[in-house]
Amino acid sequence: MFLLGKSKSRVSSRRQIQMKEVRDGILVLPNNQYRLIIETSSINFELKSEAEQDVLIDSFQNFLNSLPCALQVLIRVREVDIDRYLEAISQSKKNEKEKIYKEQTDNYCDFIKNLVAGNKILSRRFYVVIPYQHLDRNKDFNLIKEQIYLNRDIVQRGLERLGMKARVLDSLELLDLFYNFYNPSQIKTQELKGQTIQMLLENQYV
Repeated sequence: MFLLGKSKSRVSSRRQIQMKEVRDGILVLPNNQYRLIIETSSINFELKSEAEQDVLIDSFQNFLNSLPCALQVLIRVREVDIDRYLEAISQSKKNEKEKIYKEQTDNYCDFIKNLVAGNKILSRRFYVVIPYQHLDRNKDFNLIKEQIYLNRDIVQRGLERLGMKARVLDSLELLDLFYNFYNPSQIKTQELKGQTIQMLLENQYV
């Protein structure tokens, strides 16, 4: 299995992607296959000037030409939990003694409710999957990890040259990602944070 594919059958996350284990931030699959995942930010290409777009296109072409392996891009969409966020804001109001601050909190909550009224707010998170495979079953894992990390560094530097933030997922984050991805009905929606509000106002959510 080269790419990570989602099965339609209702079986465990581990069985759906044939996961053997997660070790040192690397997903270990059958047939001597491995995956490392980088979470990355996005760029709003349409908001760039024509000159900036030309630079991005050239930079992206250079990035593709420098890749040491084929990549997979994973986009994860989750519903933002507005109610939990508003409840936290309301709770903070209880600690305020000044009437004006309490009124500002109420106005802010009303503003957020009106902003999202009748709409589901969905956040997008972007991941780059780096694959690796070898034919020697007895190959030492440290050597495998070294090669994967070399590929990781090349990809991560390339993304950062494009002006994107890139962060490698650790083992716990990998498990959380795949559990949530394959068990959407069993997880709570994403908590709304201040950064999410800012991106919402900038129309970066759908």
